[in-house]
Amino acid sequence: MMQLTILGCHSATPRAKAHPTSQVLDIRGELMLIDCGEGTQVRLRGHKIKFSRINHIFISHLHGDHYFGLIGLLSTFSLLSRKAELHIYAPQGLKEIINLQLKLSHAYTSFPLVFHQLDSQQPELIFENEKLTVETIPLDHRIYTNGFLFRAKPKDRKLLIEKVEQLNIDKAYYKSIVKGKDVETKDGQLIKNEDLTEPPELPPSYAFCSDTAFKPEIVPQIQGVTWLYHESTFLEDHEHLCIKTKHSTAKQAGIIAQKAKVKKLILGHFSTRYKQLSLFEKEALEVFDQVENAETGKIFRYD
Repeated sequence: MMQLTILGCHSATPRAKAHPTSQVLDIRGELMLIDCGEGTQVRLRGHKIKFSRINHIFISHLHGDHYFGLIGLLSTFSLLSRKAELHIYAPQGLKEIINLQLKLSHAYTSFPLVFHQLDSQQPELIFENEKLTVETIPLDHRIYTNGFLFRAKPKDRKLLIEKVEQLNIDKAYYKSIVKGKDVETKDGQLIKNEDLTEPPELPPSYAFCSDTAFKPEIVPQIQGVTWLYHESTFLEDHEHLCIKTKHSTAKQAGIIAQKAKVKKLILGHFSTRYKQLSLFEKEALEVFDQVENAETGKIFRYD
């Protein structure tokens, strides 16, 4: 199971109905906060997402519309007497910013705050547990920026119960069989695992790419992901602005999705200059056929 809740999906200046970037990804019960633009904690409350379930926060880069909500969220965690560790994965510099804010306000956290400072220009594994892995996706923006690739680990193979019973295989072997092991019968016959099991469903994956100029070099890393969130700050009419700002158009996002053969493209980080966001979907659909716009409050589900 994978669920993505969009808390904000617009760029730069917040408006009443245009909130800066923030998302919550629930992948097999693990809750991850991705970016933390201004007002994030209020929208978390609005979606009734329990603060205590958030143990990992991933910050793509140090432009304010992607992290200005963080100090408020940390302060609220302390007011709620949080005790559990909180891990923040972010570019080098965020630790100093947060510690200075806490120091000058004579504040402190009631919980261990663990910073994982990122500075590599190459993809790197930054988190792993029994359910999933998280890798950085180096992007091309005006300052050091990463996307993040979340991959659920494969589940056990599916046991063909009629087959194992027919071969009179002892139940003691069932656990090793679903882990992919071959098994030897009592009469010495070796039974291949593929004759006893079916492969599990393809585990879900999510690539978050914001903010970035058009960068086809990321395609091999995100090949075949379930969902790709890719910034689309501009439409093609304003492609010239991408050069100076290091952003992308909706069509460029569609090209990345098409080359990577992803299952679904989610567009976001819209410039507030545009009033008709449907134009972003329309433009990306010219090159890729599975496109949806992010919207504040929108929830994407994959079972």
